[in-house]
Amino acid sequence: MGRWIDAGDAGFRETFTAFLNEPRGEVEDVATTVHDVIADVRANGGEAVARYTSKFDRLTLDPVTLQSDNVDLHALAAGCPDDLKEAIDFAAERIDAYHEKQRPVDHVFKDAVGVELGWKWSSLDSVGVYVPGGLASYPSSVLMNTIPAKIAGVDRVVMTAPAPGGQLSPAVAYAALKAGVDEFYPIGGAQAIAALAYGAGHLVRVDKIVGPGNAYVAEAKRQVFGTVGIDTIAGPSEILVIADESANPDWIAADLLSQSEHDTSSQSILITVNKGVGKAVEKAVEKQLKTLSTEARARHAWDHHGAIILATSLDQAADIANEIAAEHLELAVEDPDLLLPQIRHAGAVFLGHHTPEALGDYVTGSNHVLPTSRAARFSSGLGLQDFMKRMSIQRASSEGFAALAPAALRLAEAEGLPAHARSVSIRTNAGGGHD
Repeated sequence: MGRWIDAGDAGFRETFTAFLNEPRGEVEDVATTVHDVIADVRANGGEAVARYTSKFDRLTLDPVTLQSDNVDLHALAAGCPDDLKEAIDFAAERIDAYHEKQRPVDHVFKDAVGVELGWKWSSLDSVGVYVPGGLASYPSSVLMNTIPAKIAGVDRVVMTAPAPGGQLSPAVAYAALKAGVDEFYPIGGAQAIAALAYGAGHLVRVDKIVGPGNAYVAEAKRQVFGTVGIDTIAGPSEILVIADESANPDWIAADLLSQSEHDTSSQSILITVNKGVGKAVEKAVEKQLKTLSTEARARHAWDHHGAIILATSLDQAADIANEIAAEHLELAVEDPDLLLPQIRHAGAVFLGHHTPEALGDYVTGSNHVLPTSRAARFSSGLGLQDFMKRMSIQRASSEGFAALAPAALRLAEAEGLPAHARSVSIRTNAGGGHD
């Protein structure tokens, strides 16, 4: 049974803060283990990657090619059922269309003193996409991480996914080919992140690594950041639902459990202004849990990390939601458009009773790679611009230089940087020059 937190109680702030600070999904000694794996891969390259893959995934790899005769994407993809292929195709088209709309534009302008300023966007050269593997089937993760990269113009998209005993989901294989993955290596864990960051065997290092993984993968991404870019350090899944009397309790319960079933560390929270709604949802959650094949982990997540928060008003509900800054936020209220302007911090927002978070996981087209663990306070979900970078551009004419030089010279002198100052002053003494 999920806990209840009453925002009208005198001790609400203390109780709520303690709830937000409770640890979820933390694993001891991960950092040291990951550090040693990364050091091994850096020192021994493909030999280390092949050794870890044999140990953890029972798969023999060629230490040079990092390939196995037992894993072939095209052969695996052929085993994907036709109706599932159609669903993947449908999702891919929508993800493509959504992210195409995010394409930024170059811009140049001339300011009041005649200095030309602007910016230019360019794509990254290479990206590594990590995909959880084995018999777990997450073709949606392949699409969400790969399609925006290809739209951005990334020349080389490298996918890694563990294939224990040579087993890899046919749906993942089909999604990889559909999305346009250029290279695939059947490797996983911290060793895959190290190989993507530093290179190993025929796998040439990439510029950025994206994609979800377990605690070891997340820690490896943290440790290689700076050598390569990363998307985010993903934590356990989260959903927050704000519901009023217009909400269907059975629907809300299903939405809450859609995240609880991910992992025992997942978090599902309901905020409601009506205690009766909360009680009805609580009852529906218990009823639906008994029908799930994922009951064990969903029940653990709900019992240990779930909550029903009773707010005094929808305005207060919005304030609480902004503090939680959840990965997914559903506004299951009569007029979600009225409440939306008050929402500032969430990974993705789902408006109205017919927009369950699960649609966003698969087919709305919006990206499902989103900030977790309250990171929505300062970061956004994955998008086209994560696979691009912006370069600033400036050009000063002789007149523009004359307008800027005195202030630049004074600032350089104030900062004690004489070479900076000379690079300005030398141009004022030349008696002319080139634009």
